[in-house]
This record gives sequence, C-alpha cells and structure tokens, in this order.
Amino acid sequence: MPNTMGLLGKKIGMTRIYSEQGQAIPVTVIEAGPCVVLQKKTEAKEGYNAIQVGFGSKKESRINKPEAGHCKVAAKSGFYHIREFRVTETEAYELGQEIQLAEIVKIGDEVHISGKSKGRGFQGVIKRYGFKGGRKTHGSNFHRRPGSIGCSATPSRVVKGKKMPGRMGGELITKKNLTVVDVRADENIMLVKGSVPGAKQGLLQIYIK
Repeated sequence: MPNTMGLLGKKIGMTRIYSEQGQAIPVTVIEAGPCVVLQKKTEAKEGYNAIQVGFGSKKESRINKPEAGHCKVAAKSGFYHIREFRVTETEAYELGQEIQLAEIVKIGDEVHISGKSKGRGFQGVIKRYGFKGGRKTHGSNFHRRPGSIGCSATPSRVVKGKKMPGRMGGELITKKNLTVVDVRADENIMLVKGSVPGAKQGLLQIYIK
C-alpha cells in the first residue's frame, strides 16, 4: 500500500521471545488494524492531505445518529476510535477500504508509536521527578518535602518550570524507532522490541517510517 503513514491499534501486553542465538528479547504485543478509511481530506479543500480511519467496530445499538451519518458512506458500523494520518496522495485510497497490517509493515521495519501514558494522579516530587528527599530518622521534619522553591531577594518569585508536586501521567507520549520483531498477519498482531506507552488495551497510533 503506497504512502500509508499509520495504523491504529491497541496494546495487548508484554512478553519475551528468544533469538536464534538464545538471547531474550523483551517485546510488546500490539493488535494493529484493520483500519477502515472513513474520509479523505485534500489540500484543495482542507489545506492538507490526510485520511481518516476507524478502528474497533461498535455495535449498532451504541452508535448515535451523527456518527452513523458520518460512517455510513464508508462503513456499515461505527468505530470506537477515529483518527487522521497524513499521506502524500489521497487518490491511493478509497472510502470503505480496509488497511491491513501485513500490507504496510514487515519484520525489521522501524516505527514510531504514540500512546497515552498511565495516569498517576497527584504525586509529590519524589515519585514525579525522582527527588532524593530528606532524612527519615528521628527528629527530621523534612522527609518527602521538595525543599526551597524560590529566592528571597532576586528574583523574589518561583521561576517558571520549577519541579513541584502535581498531576502525573495521562499525557501523549511517542517512542521512536521501535523495531518490528514479528508480524502475524492472520491475527493482526505485531511484536515490537521494547516497551510502548500506556496501559493494556490502550489505544496506540503506529506511524510507519
């Protein structure tokens, strides 16, 4: 499939496989595609070339009327996840076309994978940034505090970007240049070396280099 830039998938989990030399390789198992082309966006109309794809079919009872109207031209059902991927030429795609994993990914390819990291809630500086903290012995009143956060004279304020307690996780993270170790086309499964962002069953955006 020419100029396809990406697929949607979900993280199944992590495991390990062994190379021919007996070396253990940590891998992430990802269910990628198939994705259905729902809309084509062109530079003449929208200002850029892209395709909109859907992943994860919904039951008909779970589809509202606006979503049904949007998807009826290209697909028979709605989707849990709809995203866009930039392409160089939209003419290579047709509405309703299924993009399969095996068509665009092969063993040895390098991909970029984006996902939403696990949300950790409100955390202190030790968990959030790895601060050492203070003494834990008797008489200490420091323990897990961040310490001084500003200056008394100049600049007499807390500087922007100071590492302080706050919301941790739940952010879009992209890991680049992950090697595809195995592709199982009949199951729409791919194995990539190393870890990827997010929890199990989390949505992933896979960009083909």
